[in-house]
Amino acid sequence: MRRSDLNVICARRVRQLREKLGLSQDELAHKAGLHRTYIGAIERNERNITLRTLARLAAALQCQPTELLEADE
Repeated sequence: MRRSDLNVICARRVRQLREKLGLSQDELAHKAGLHRTYIGAIERNERNITLRTLARLAAALQCQPTELLEADE
């Protein structure tokens, strides 16, 4: 698996989980302590995120960090 594949998977999973929780990008950004435009860029796969950001997103999305890296079945 290439690094870019993980970026695509993570971007898709962040959006899916955010929508499942009924959160806007702005609400997720607030919960994760990030800027809303950064959340949008993550979801559009325009940003490479750090492990620290992955952990912050997972906490805000009420999941384990590994869930953000799991491809859809």
